[in-house]
Amino acid sequence: MNRLLNKVLKRRPGQNTVEYLLMLAVVVGVVLIAGMAIKQYMPTLWGQIQTKIGGAADALTAGEGG
Repeated sequence: MNRLLNKVLKRRPGQNTVEYLLMLAVVVGVVLIAGMAIKQYMPTLWGQIQTKIGGAADALTAGEGG
């Protein structure tokens, strides 16, 4: 009986592939959900970055004339 049980529970080579595919699917799902959550904040963040870069460029330009 123990031999039969050991044969049934013995790992098969294809199991590793399935496990890696399941892990990959979970990682892709988490990345997609995080991307969707961050997407709503990106336009305002991008606008703030542009404003700061523009302000820094204006400050540098104003400093050259003095």
